[in-house]
Amino acid sequence: MARLSRGSARALLAALLASTLLALLVSPARGRGGRDHGDWDEASRLPPLPPREDAARVARFVTHVSDWGALATISTLEAVRGRPFADVLSLSDGPPGAGSGVPYFYLSPLQLSVSNLQENPYATLTMTLAQTNFCKKHGFDPQSPLCVHIMLSGTVTKVNETEMDIAKHSLFIRHPEMKTWPSSHNWFFAKLNITNIWVLDYFGGPKIVTPEEYYNVTVQ
Repeated sequence: MARLSRGSARALLAALLASTLLALLVSPARGRGGRDHGDWDEASRLPPLPPREDAARVARFVTHVSDWGALATISTLEAVRGRPFADVLSLSDGPPGAGSGVPYFYLSPLQLSVSNLQENPYATLTMTLAQTNFCKKHGFDPQSPLCVHIMLSGTVTKVNETEMDIAKHSLFIRHPEMKTWPSSHNWFFAKLNITNIWVLDYFGGPKIVTPEEYYNVTVQ
């Protein structure tokens, strides 16, 4: 009878371990860098979208909640030299709830986009709420203007020593995996110096926002 009890206990333990392992394997990622922009709490994954008539605030909102964007540069690859070249890059404008509006990047000379930027620093960055749960929740296709996206144009440059700690903290708190990337890739911190801003959040074409209007927004 004792052997049967021990056997039943082992079977129960095995079942519990199996169910726990299964949950870990199939559960979506949470926390920073996870699905549905997990930097915000479970109950409200995303802060409410600012009024669409306030284009500058909408632009700052999209920049702040974005974990990544598509950066378009001018290619230096011989096969497509001089043509547009886009790549997805991780980014951050600051810790959740404390965005500066400045898109920071963690880059390596080994990246194709960086080779392009070394020859021509001009670039355009696109970010969209399609990467959050906003568009799916409201049934908006990623191409729909209602699924808000913005375009920031300017130059990409390395940050100076004064700004280094800000860029590092902004990126590593949102993308902790970056801390483990191999140092042999000569990673460095960079930012987009914004000169032009377009906001597409409704029908009728993009709204133009000046950098002054963009940076004058007070982030709540």
